[in-house]
Amino acid sequence: MLTESEKAQIREVLEGAKKRLARTGQDALSYSMNHERNIGRDSIDESMEEEIFSTEMRLHDREKYLFGKIDKQLARLDDGSIDTCESCGEVISFKRLLARPVTTLCIDCKEQHEREEAAVEQTGRGGSLDASGGEEMGGAGATSED
Repeated sequence: MLTESEKAQIREVLEGAKKRLARTGQDALSYSMNHERNIGRDSIDESMEEEIFSTEMRLHDREKYLFGKIDKQLARLDDGSIDTCESCGEVISFKRLLARPVTTLCIDCKEQHEREEAAVEQTGRGGSLDASGGEEMGGAGATSED
């Protein structure tokens, strides 16, 4: 069980991360709204700009996902369950929460989850034949939850 001081430290880290994400998102939005398009650009310039925009959008999606995880952790902090592993119910150490405040798994469950992900990736890389014996079907790798 976390002390009030430890809870306050974790809240400070989570709220700080949330503020940084909001500021980054606002800066990116401001940049894209005020970005002047050069007239007379060639197709390579346009292609580069499109690639940069695409990358920014992927980063924005990741930030939105992280923003949601932070909100979830703040709710778990409020209801007193932030230091409980969602998989096994064991206690998540304060040091782990401070290092990775959006974690929902204890270190043992996280390591097991990563071993399972690695096994899925290895299976996906090798691929397998479909029922008709035709095309190779590779599996997409799992994404980390914390």
